[in-house]
Amino acid sequence: MYPPTARTTATRSRERMSYDRTAAHAVLDEAYHCVLGFTVDGEPRLLPTLHVRVDDTLYLHGSTGSRPLLTARGDAGLPVCVTVTLLDGLIYSRSQFDHSANYRSVVAHGTAHLVTDDAEKAAVLTALVEKVGAGRSADSRPPSRRELAETAVLALPLREVSVRSRTGGVRDEPADLDLPYWAGVVPLRLTAGPPEPDAGVTAPVPAYLRPTGSPWREPVTLRGDHVLLEPLDLAHADELFTATAEPAVWAHLGDALPTDPAGMSAIVATALAAHHRGQRVPWVQRCARTGAVVGATSFYEIDPDRRAVAIGHTWLGRPWWRSGINTEAKLLLLGRAFDELGAVRVVWHTDIRNTRSQEAIARLGATREGVLRMHRQRADGSWRDTVQYAMTVDEWPNAQARLRERLRRTAPVG
Repeated sequence: MYPPTARTTATRSRERMSYDRTAAHAVLDEAYHCVLGFTVDGEPRLLPTLHVRVDDTLYLHGSTGSRPLLTARGDAGLPVCVTVTLLDGLIYSRSQFDHSANYRSVVAHGTAHLVTDDAEKAAVLTALVEKVGAGRSADSRPPSRRELAETAVLALPLREVSVRSRTGGVRDEPADLDLPYWAGVVPLRLTAGPPEPDAGVTAPVPAYLRPTGSPWREPVTLRGDHVLLEPLDLAHADELFTATAEPAVWAHLGDALPTDPAGMSAIVATALAAHHRGQRVPWVQRCARTGAVVGATSFYEIDPDRRAVAIGHTWLGRPWWRSGINTEAKLLLLGRAFDELGAVRVVWHTDIRNTRSQEAIARLGATREGVLRMHRQRADGSWRDTVQYAMTVDEWPNAQARLRERLRRTAPVG
C-alpha cells in the first residue's frame, strides 16, 4: 500500500479511492501514455508523454530540449504531478445528473530527476519499446549515440500515489427508476486494429502484433510437399494479384476480380480485419517447390464451443489448378482442424452455380448437406444459393487416407 498524504487523500467520493500498489501498477502498465504536470514561472503546464514503469519508479520520455527536463537537471529536481486515466465505459442514466463513466485512474506526486546514467537510460528506453510489443527491442535498430543524446528520460519514484476508479452500472435515484428512458452501460476498451505496413516493407507482421487468444484463431504455418500455408499479410498482395489475375479464378467468389494491386490489397486488408475481429484465420498459399505465392485460403465461422469450423475464401491461380496444391492445402487444414484443434465438424460453402467447386469438395470426402437459399450476395449484387458440405471427425480417417493416396500420385508443380 502507498501511505496516504495530504496531496493524495480524497475530499469527496472516498469510496472510489484506493492506495493499493498492485492496482496502481496495473493501471500504469496498461496505459501507453500519461499527462505530466509541472509549473513554469508560476504558471501550470501539462505535457502528454509516454511512460513505462520499472519496479516502483515511473519513467517519462521526452526531449533534452524541453523546458521541464532542463529544469530537472538540477539537484533539486522538478516537482511534478503525473496522471493516467483508462476509460472503461459510459453510464447512461435515466436522469442527466446521474450520467457517469467507469474508469480507472492514477495520480502520482513527487520530484522527478533526469536520468544521467547511460546504462539506466538504455534499459528504460528498451523497456519503453518492449511495452508496445514483447520482443520488439530485438526486432528493431537500437538508438545511436546521437539519438540517445537527443532523448531525455525523467525518473519519478512512486511514493505519493492514489488510485481512483468507478465500476458497476447505473445508479439512478429511486424516484427516477420508473422513467421511460433507456439506461445502461456502454463498455469502452482500447483495441488494436490490423497492422498497416509502411511502404516498401516486405517482412511479415511479427507475432507480437497478431491477435492472441484461442488457438482456433491462430494462423500457424502449415507445411506440405506441394504447398506451404503461412499467415496472410498485406505484403503478399502484389504476388497474389499477379498469380490470380484471371476472371475464371474470381467467377464465383464474393469479391470481384481486382483490376490492380491496390484492389488486391483492399481484399487482403478485409481478410486481416476479419482476423482481428476473431471471425477468420487467413493463410497465403505458396508453391512448396518454387516459393511462389499462388493463392489464399481461410478458416471462418470459427466455433470452438461447438468444435466446428468452415474452410473457404479460397483463391488459387489457374496454373496451379489440379496440381495437388489445393488437395494438400485442404489436407493440411483438415489435419489442423481435426487433429490439432479437436474439431468434430468442418464445413464448406460454395455457389450453386460453381459445379467445379462442388465436385472438388466432394472429392475431399465431404458430404453434401443441402442448399442455403439466398445465402450470400455475389460481387454483381445478385443473391446466390449456397450448397453446404461437411465432414465429421468420424469420416476424417478414411478421407485422410484417400487424400494422401491422391497426393502420392501427384507430382509437385514446378
